[in-house]
Amino acid sequence: MMSEVHGDDRGLLVSCPNCGQRNRMIYGRLGTIFRCGKCRQELPSPGQPIDLGSEAAFTGLTTQSPLPVLIDFWAPWCGPCKMVAPEVAKVAAEGAGVFVVGKLNTEEVPSVAARSRITAIPTMAIFKDGAEVARQQGAMPAPGIRTFMQPWLSRS
Repeated sequence: MMSEVHGDDRGLLVSCPNCGQRNRMIYGRLGTIFRCGKCRQELPSPGQPIDLGSEAAFTGLTTQSPLPVLIDFWAPWCGPCKMVAPEVAKVAAEGAGVFVVGKLNTEEVPSVAARSRITAIPTMAIFKDGAEVARQQGAMPAPGIRTFMQPWLSRS
């Protein structure tokens, strides 16, 4: 099983599935080929939600990624958030290399939740070219999330 992927202010921190070396996938190059700095093995595009544990990680991903970014705003005490988590994971797995899925815990990073005017959770927002382009509140099954994202996947 793949290890958890985290974001920082510059990129995604991932472990090489071949040798275990930690690598950084720079946000501005997402969607291109990355290779492990140690063994040179090609690193797979993230196929799981990225934990965005800071305002810097959120800002870096949403403003620098050339791929569309789906952010799931959630909190650990939220029942509907827990129900939608596996659906978000399914969508992330299907979208590897086409779009990126991030998860932001509104309890851990309240500054982003406030700045983004998150008034209910779960809330999903799509960011493209550094701007929020769509938002949907409430839990959705994976097909609903895909439908919500579809208009933003083919636009340049």
